[in-house]
Amino acid sequence: MHSYQPYVSRKPDAQGNIPYTLEEDRIWAKLFEKQNGAMGQYACQEYLDGLKALTLPSDRVPQLAEVSAALHKETGWSVVGVPALISFKRFFDLLANKKFPAATFIRRPEHLEYLQEPDIFHEIYGHCPLLTNPIFANFVETYGKLSATANEKDQVLLARLYWFTVEFGLIQSSRGMRCYGAGLLSSMGETKYSIESDIPLRKPFSILDALRTPYRIDIFQTVYFVIDNFQQLYDLVKEDLLQALQEARRLGEFQPTYPPKEENA
Repeated sequence: MHSYQPYVSRKPDAQGNIPYTLEEDRIWAKLFEKQNGAMGQYACQEYLDGLKALTLPSDRVPQLAEVSAALHKETGWSVVGVPALISFKRFFDLLANKKFPAATFIRRPEHLEYLQEPDIFHEIYGHCPLLTNPIFANFVETYGKLSATANEKDQVLLARLYWFTVEFGLIQSSRGMRCYGAGLLSSMGETKYSIESDIPLRKPFSILDALRTPYRIDIFQTVYFVIDNFQQLYDLVKEDLLQALQEARRLGEFQPTYPPKEENA
């Protein structure tokens, strides 16, 4: 049995480009082809419009500069390369300044269906299309600004809000329930599962419930929150988040709906 090899972000060359290998380009192409085939059925229209606006390459890993150029034209956002994991403070500061942090490695063949760490496919294919949508982009920026000024204890709870919206959110559309969370849109396994499986709970979005719901990062989610539209998200960050945080802490966490982690997993 092979031991797990951690991923490390790739460093750019003198021109600012990352020299991805042919094998890495092939992995991108395989992921792109597979996910693109499912997007019409499972992704929300705003995401599909964003994907079209970005014109991402289908046969190679894109460079951050070209994605930034397309994003900036639409909403003034850009993408910056970061190590695989960064602090909450650094993460929120970047979002507050309309910069989306992207780890620059791509998953290995054995992790095609699901990867708990955010790779370049997740960051670019999953997150960036919706950052072309002004309402959604404003929500993420405002969320970043509010979270950047919060204390560490509150930032942990605010990370849950991000998890259940930007990463694993569902939206009710005229075509039925669709994915908008990047963790779903970039996962070959969880895209279909989130919409069609009868295993997870799907709950109408409530900021208080989201703040009180624990989650695991290494399995398919057991709870998804469903919004009606992106204006709902933007409106919630303009409300008194501090009051919601205090109330969530007073009420305490919900019981986990996921199985306990195995000791030697």
